[in-house]
Amino acid sequence: MPPNLKLTCCLLALGLALVPAAGAQTRQDGTPILRLPEPPVAEDAPASAFVEAARTAIAVGRAGEAMEAIERAESRVLVRSVRPSRANTPSDQELVRVLAEARAALGQGERALALDLLARAAANPALDAAVE
Repeated sequence: MPPNLKLTCCLLALGLALVPAAGAQTRQDGTPILRLPEPPVAEDAPASAFVEAARTAIAVGRAGEAMEAIERAESRVLVRSVRPSRANTPSDQELVRVLAEARAALGQGERALALDLLARAAANPALDAAVE
């Protein structure tokens, strides 16, 4: 393959890799918003299932999947009533705080700490309290 053709093909491939897919979400500056891999848990599963999926994903080195599972567990335990003026105030629930700390630890590459925090969350009796 001629050198110029090879360079052209490489540049074209790189350009296509950087272009977001049709229908992909983008930020206001045009950069694509990448989705984390979904954990292998049913959409309507309780928070405990997502915590367990996160622990498994961390153990096998799938940090993105673990992050998504932690976020979904967090959203399931974020059950509270507040005045609209306080809607942007973060929750002070212990379980929510522990899950947020686990998410932050994972984001900083501290897998052992994230696993410890997830074990703490799994042992919390309030984990599935909101599930009916």
